[in-house]
Amino acid sequence: MNVAPQAFSWLEQSSHDLPVGNDWLSPLEVQLLDRLYVPKRRADWRLGRWTAKRAVSAHLDLPPGPNMLAAIDILPAVSGAPEVYLFGRPAPVTISVSHSGGAGFCAVAGPGVALGCDVETVEPRSPAFLADYFTVEEQSLVVHTAPAERDRLLTLLWSAKESVLKALRSGLRSDTRWVNVTPVGQASSPASPGYWWPLHARHISGRVLHGWWRETAGFVWTVVAEPLPLRG
Repeated sequence: MNVAPQAFSWLEQSSHDLPVGNDWLSPLEVQLLDRLYVPKRRADWRLGRWTAKRAVSAHLDLPPGPNMLAAIDILPAVSGAPEVYLFGRPAPVTISVSHSGGAGFCAVAGPGVALGCDVETVEPRSPAFLADYFTVEEQSLVVHTAPAERDRLLTLLWSAKESVLKALRSGLRSDTRWVNVTPVGQASSPASPGYWWPLHARHISGRVLHGWWRETAGFVWTVVAEPLPLRG
């Protein structure tokens, strides 16, 4: 099958979008699901896989339907990062997947892109959380932000860190203080719901990843990439 991936795209889904059955999963994925016994973990896993498969299918302009979705395998690499296979062969895409509070999120780009995405529920975080996981610059940014906006800003910074560490394929095994996030736009004042604002993040290695963030319906969504692709 010939496929022509777009430069960059993403998809959001919710737990309400999930079908009841599992005919859209591949046999390998069914085996992975059967190893999960905790209901919440099973639900989160299914939401992540559903969102990723739908995102890959749309990105590659594949025919709709559960049979085609079942031909897409989303399998973990040794690093834990998701890798995509189509009819058993590596697909020409890079993906990142996240879920939180019944919301699923998947970003898709072409091969060779360091890509990470994350969705987080905006909620209060403790002073200890700020002190333990954030750089001095990030802590200063939060402290100098109006109290009413701090929960959103702290959630944004955390989400962007997760996106960066996913893009670097290390995840939270790495120290989150190795990443310094600088949001651009309305990071410390009321955001325009749904509008994507730019951000950039510098890793301790000197690498800089750029991306976007937004807030909708009590969630913060972030995407970062290197090199930065065009949004589809």
